[in-house]
Amino acid sequence: MDVLLNDEEALLQKSVRDFLEAECPTSLVRAMEQDDLGYPPALWATAARLGWLGLVLPEAHGGDGAPLTYLGLILEEVGRAAAPLPLLSSMVAAVTIADAGSEAQRAAILPGVANGDLILTWAFVEADARLAPGSMACEATAAGDGFRVSGTKLFVDNFHAAAKCLVACRTAPAAAANAGISLFLLDTDAAGVSHSPLPNMAGDRQSKVTFDGVHASRASLVGPLHDGWPIAEALVERATALLCAQIVGATRKAVEMAIDYAKDRVAFGQPIGAFQAIAHICADMITWIDGAQLLTYEALWRLAQGLPATLEVATAKAFCNVRCQMCLHQANQIHGGLSQIKDFDLQLYYQRASAWTTRLGTTFDHHRTIAHAVLD
Repeated sequence: MDVLLNDEEALLQKSVRDFLEAECPTSLVRAMEQDDLGYPPALWATAARLGWLGLVLPEAHGGDGAPLTYLGLILEEVGRAAAPLPLLSSMVAAVTIADAGSEAQRAAILPGVANGDLILTWAFVEADARLAPGSMACEATAAGDGFRVSGTKLFVDNFHAAAKCLVACRTAPAAAANAGISLFLLDTDAAGVSHSPLPNMAGDRQSKVTFDGVHASRASLVGPLHDGWPIAEALVERATALLCAQIVGATRKAVEMAIDYAKDRVAFGQPIGAFQAIAHICADMITWIDGAQLLTYEALWRLAQGLPATLEVATAKAFCNVRCQMCLHQANQIHGGLSQIKDFDLQLYYQRASAWTTRLGTTFDHHRTIAHAVLD
């Protein structure tokens, strides 16, 4: 396994970074925090033209067939720029359809995703926030030639902007044969669907979504009936690894800002980075963010290769939750009072990366997964 970037990957990363530095200034990020839509359509359309949205989708359906690691590199740069794009939520659902959907679903959905016309999202988390089959209370019951979906999902990313949502539901009691979980691709404007915003520290768009007897056709079923848990589990692992990439990108930017400040800020006749306490903090931050990046790359590589990655994904997220958070705290400490000024850009990265570390599993959750993987 080689998680270091090859020439093609390095070129992709540089091109994405150069584009976002030119086209997504922090003034745009701040403006989108107050915008009803939450993302700039022109920037989204340009991302589609650059091929970001179809990069890892199948060539047969308008994509380029690149490995998942390439999407991770793009999302790392999206995190670094704090770019307000519904990329993670849309691509996680799209890749799941590419992996587990029917040929008709792939043909109907993926070309629209690749060209930027169709935004997707997915809904999993409920009041019981565990990422496990037993936490699922949203139900889809058989009705006529389809199903009726009822229940509430929380923390659904960019639901207001999405045309379709991939929803995990309970369709049968858990049994030895399967977990009784199924996935449905539903229209976000279908009768019986309602949503309300959930304000959060990251400043991005998350929603509480209620399904009240929403009709789901047989054709909207993604994967086998009652046996959708392996698909949902793969979706969550993929989303977690890609979220780690975003966290790494935002944290890396905060660390670089802090180190630059330590070089330039003079106190008692010398840069504050010359003092041992600050120097050791900078060394710690680099060690932590490099470790988070390498663990994230390893998890994405295993997913891209189709290898079991539960342990690697859990390790990356647990490490990011703790060490990236510590990097952000230390970056604030180095900046002192400047870090508390809302108009100072460091807070954009601090707020986003800190909020992202709380999503898709706590450190305790992932430590439990790691313990089971190495001890069972």
